[in-house]
Amino acid sequence: MCSKGLKWCLALQLLLLPHCFLETSIQGHSEKMVFAVSGSNVSLKISDLPDNPQRFTWFYTRNQKILEWESNNSSLYYFKTKFKNRVTFDHQDGVLYIYNVHKNDSSTYILKVLKDGLEDTWTIPLKVFDPVPKPVIKIKKIQKVNNSCHLILLCVILDQPVNCTWYGDSGLLPENLQRNALEITVMPENYSKFYTCQVRNPVSDNNDTISFTSACQLAQSSGVAWTAEFLVVMIPTIVGLLWI
Repeated sequence: MCSKGLKWCLALQLLLLPHCFLETSIQGHSEKMVFAVSGSNVSLKISDLPDNPQRFTWFYTRNQKILEWESNNSSLYYFKTKFKNRVTFDHQDGVLYIYNVHKNDSSTYILKVLKDGLEDTWTIPLKVFDPVPKPVIKIKKIQKVNNSCHLILLCVILDQPVNCTWYGDSGLLPENLQRNALEITVMPENYSKFYTCQVRNPVSDNNDTISFTSACQLAQSSGVAWTAEFLVVMIPTIVGLLWI
């Protein structure tokens, strides 16, 4: 491809080379992700910072500065951003404090440090989650099959990225049952007296529980929702019994 224009190709590669170095320098050092619950206070701390730097600059994105501190006159300047009155800075260790964080504060924050005329870069990701709302267990099916009971229980939650875990009275249920819909067949001699659905994200968790008095009989105290499909199955059965 370069046989007819070798000089041009070499010149192009030389032009691109500084750009490659620039991208590498922007990446800099990476810190572990910080998780926070909305409404809480967060401190973003960078490890192994150099001593006695000339300047600290914190960014929310690559192009949006939050603050800048310079050692020559100990000046600290806060830029006009959404963080107004919600951030403070400790120039002793470069820590950025953010108060009352929101989900849209989630970003990869950047700290640029200038020392001896050389600038180095650190990045630290922050992910903010809302507290997990309480889930609701809904019954999709309770059906007697010979001497067993076929159950389908749904763990319903608002549209959030959460993990769902099911427990019975003997503890954590097998891994193959761990999904939003719990489908299980139980016998009278080994049924669970309750089922608990626990949902969680990296910063919070919540749960709901329903109880059974027998394999196919809910306890009266279980405030559980019944789905339309279950009613469609049961109503014809009830009507049929009235004619007996």
